[in-house]
Amino acid sequence: MRILVAEDERVLADLIGEGLRRESMAVDVVYDGAAALERLAVNDYEVLVLDRDLPVVHGDDVCRELTAREAPVRVLMLTAAVTVGDRVAGLGMGADDYLTKPFASAELVARILALGRRTATRLPPVLERHGVVLDGPHRQAFRDGVYLALSRKEYAVLEVLMRARGAVVTTEELLERVWDEHIDPFSTVVKVTVSKLRTKLGDPPLIRTVPGGYAL
Repeated sequence: MRILVAEDERVLADLIGEGLRRESMAVDVVYDGAAALERLAVNDYEVLVLDRDLPVVHGDDVCRELTAREAPVRVLMLTAAVTVGDRVAGLGMGADDYLTKPFASAELVARILALGRRTATRLPPVLERHGVVLDGPHRQAFRDGVYLALSRKEYAVLEVLMRARGAVVTTEELLERVWDEHIDPFSTVVKVTVSKLRTKLGDPPLIRTVPGGYAL
């Protein structure tokens, strides 16, 4: 999954970003509402973690803008406003979920995964292809019942390939879906990660190299 975190408390925003990356998510972080709208205009995100009280463009206005243009991204509003009225107002302007501060990281992750399963490209909790099983809620992978000790990025690459159902996934798509916007587009990180993933998946080989990318 690719996530955008919009939070003006920089320490908190960066902590959220690091925590989600540990869950094999590709995460971009911005610190104001205008930057959030800019990123949303050029990148496809499954979930936006949106602080309500953002500078430059208020979080409420970001949410209203996304609702008005029927953007497919799911919005998890993250705020210190805790009253029932606050929650009702947030949901009423188009947010899909609402989490108050302080919050437990495990709950934030669970809510993001739940929203991911409600996207237009629905994310099933368990994926199974060619004897490979990905258990999304537990972030575990198996082949023919044997546990695979995958790194976060290896797991995420495998998930993207499995969701493609045999279609070709380009190197550029893998960079966009698995890494964040700071990755060097000329990096060999995709090639290296796929090579390690192939080794861990074992025989018979499952990942094919095709012009421009890979297919399962």
